[in-house]
Amino acid sequence: MPLNSISPIDGRYCKYTKPLVPYFSEAASMKYKILMECEYLIALSETKGLGMRKLTEKEKATIRKIYQNFTERDAQIIADIELKGYKNIKATNHDFKAIEYFIKDKLSATSLKNCVEWVHFGLTSEDASNIAYGLMLSEGLRDIYLPVLKEVVNKIERLAKENAKVPMLSRTHGQPASPTTFGKEFKIFAQRLNRGLNHLQGQKILVKLNGATGNYNALAAAYPKIDWINFSKKFINQINKQRKTNLLEVNLFTTQIEPHDSYIELFDRFKRMNNMLIGFNQDVWRYVSDGWIAQKPVEGEVGSSTMPHKINPWFLENSEGNLGMANAVFEYFARKLPISRLQRDLSDSTVIRNIGVALGHSLIGFKYLTNQLGRIVVNEQRTREDLEHHPEIIAEAIQTILRREGAAMPYEKLKELTRGKKVTLDDIHKFIDGLDINENVKKELKNITPLNYTGMAGKLAVM
Repeated sequence: MPLNSISPIDGRYCKYTKPLVPYFSEAASMKYKILMECEYLIALSETKGLGMRKLTEKEKATIRKIYQNFTERDAQIIADIELKGYKNIKATNHDFKAIEYFIKDKLSATSLKNCVEWVHFGLTSEDASNIAYGLMLSEGLRDIYLPVLKEVVNKIERLAKENAKVPMLSRTHGQPASPTTFGKEFKIFAQRLNRGLNHLQGQKILVKLNGATGNYNALAAAYPKIDWINFSKKFINQINKQRKTNLLEVNLFTTQIEPHDSYIELFDRFKRMNNMLIGFNQDVWRYVSDGWIAQKPVEGEVGSSTMPHKINPWFLENSEGNLGMANAVFEYFARKLPISRLQRDLSDSTVIRNIGVALGHSLIGFKYLTNQLGRIVVNEQRTREDLEHHPEIIAEAIQTILRREGAAMPYEKLKELTRGKKVTLDDIHKFIDGLDINENVKKELKNITPLNYTGMAGKLAVM
């Protein structure tokens, strides 16, 4: 565990967030930007009517190796170019220009040295950066975020099936209500999360490739006969195919920057998923508090520094806290990123660098919840006892059946019997015996108990 990190993401919780490093670290950002520039250079060489010479397959492979073999040393060289200079390159004090010079330096030592001025041809840094971030998001979502989230959902679904028919007391407004089953309550969250997953997997990420003010000015000035709009579309399609993603989509109508609206749509979906899991954490926490769910002790672990008996549900609490932290960042993204002064100001750039922070907190939340789900078991005996302690919850069933039979004012009679009072099942049965109804109906009513009055919950839990 790194002990000198300011952020717990890179310190205390680094074992959970490490999988995000190849997608959202500073070095990863450099690599993806280089990827875009290298593929753009190759695309230029394949475009008829351009002055750039065609490249051999070996030369294309040489270009691609710049990002395919990208190392920490390469990342440091780019940082040096930006901040203090490297070889004969003076410090740029511009992160993307440092990347451009790095690529040119690499090519200058190969047969491609006569092609170096085609690197970043006619573009602004945001053209490469926004496509890079689009790829970082789409691939990070596909490779890391979705698999971990699906693991959480699968565990919840398993709990739903295992406890499909285990009855439990419901609470509405915090008060005892018509019974349900644990399986049904777990299934609700599983179903909501699966719906959210379906939405996430189809969310498009808009990107742009249209120059300094979104009009292809430089490109059209240099080569007015080339259809640069079609070039943009074709290039993004090629990137999607090459990177095995279908999420990137060209936005033709932008300023210098792509407006980030699709980012916000994606982040809002992340936030909604987190909110669902926060609700799940809080419900399960309450079940643990009530004794309806037991936690398996792990040898050697400490629950409290002073109370030896305790097994605290801290995995749930940690998950809730991290999901909340993630949502705080996602909410700021939603307020900030769609707004830019005129064509562009740089405030979006520094904010976007924190995408990994929000996803990191989300990932920690998922991992802690997954851990907790492997440590819990439903305490059927305790839930039965609490159900039997509240026989008044079957009043709903009794008054409904009495309505079916045409009895007079059944709701009011059950209200008088049960509201604000402690009643027993015997009290309810005496009430039934005093009713002027068919004996078969009385038998039907007496067969209803808090344990079997669960409606179709068991069936719903396994659907």
